[in-house]
Amino acid sequence: MVGRPCGNAAVRAFASGPRPLGVPMPNTQAKRDPIMTIIILGLVLGGTYALLALGLTIQYGIARIMNLAYGEMTLVAAFVLVFVFRLTGLPPLVSILLVAPAAYGVGWLLYTVMMRPLVARAGTQGKLEVDSILATFGLLFVIQGLLLLVFGSDFTSVSFLEQGVEILGVSVAVNRLVALAICAAAGGGLAIVLARTRWGLVMRAAALTPASAPLVGIDVNRVARQAFALGTALAAVGGTSVAMYQTFSATDGVVFTMKALVIVIMGGVGNVAGALVAGFGLGLIETFVATVIDPGLTLAATFALFLAVLLWRPEGLFGRRA
Repeated sequence: MVGRPCGNAAVRAFASGPRPLGVPMPNTQAKRDPIMTIIILGLVLGGTYALLALGLTIQYGIARIMNLAYGEMTLVAAFVLVFVFRLTGLPPLVSILLVAPAAYGVGWLLYTVMMRPLVARAGTQGKLEVDSILATFGLLFVIQGLLLLVFGSDFTSVSFLEQGVEILGVSVAVNRLVALAICAAAGGGLAIVLARTRWGLVMRAAALTPASAPLVGIDVNRVARQAFALGTALAAVGGTSVAMYQTFSATDGVVFTMKALVIVIMGGVGNVAGALVAGFGLGLIETFVATVIDPGLTLAATFALFLAVLLWRPEGLFGRRA
């Protein structure tokens, strides 16, 4: 199933490849109803982006770990899904339920072994961010090398729910709609938990005032470990969701990381709702550029918007001004 195309023409218009994530294919439906095509396909693509960014939002916003290996973690989960699907035929949706808790455990272990020593010696938040960037930059190449060794450099994919369905005259692959539903469930559920539960209050307190949180009995180190592990689990959910419809290779992790980082900065660091809105917004913008102007300019449009946010609102579109 290496580099296997989608099974029918309706789906090929939106989900054929291989190609980088976030470069929508030209869609013949746009000639009939360009506005509706941009809105629907943009929201579906934006759901993917938002899902990919949730984990990095938690890791950086609460644990203050800038994880440059985040994209590779999504790829590990994606390759695990492909391997399990080919070996056992286990449906991807079932695999997600198994991969997510396993990824949480891996994230917990990784923080304990690798990140906790960095936190202990950092002293200041700024030094921790620099050290985490350097450490995870090295981790990126370790994971990428292992993926290349085990799975090779070819593009791969799985065939799952490839049939298209009509939504307001626009054909969309069912697997992309499933990914959108997973994003809505994960993002909405996480936002509610962080806002309405005691655990969420503890997480927010540790993120906003890490120096004062211990005064009220909050174990900041434990909270950071939980946040990093949760972020890893969300990365795995994002990776397995993308694997259901997107062709990918072992070297695509940097694309996932950069897209997630752009959304985190645009939405405001640690702002789950902001990440969701920024993800959907970015999907709409890229789909508009790909449909109306040129698909080759989508990355340019993304980073032009990113630079504009950094220059004029560095705290993010939904962050609070200092």
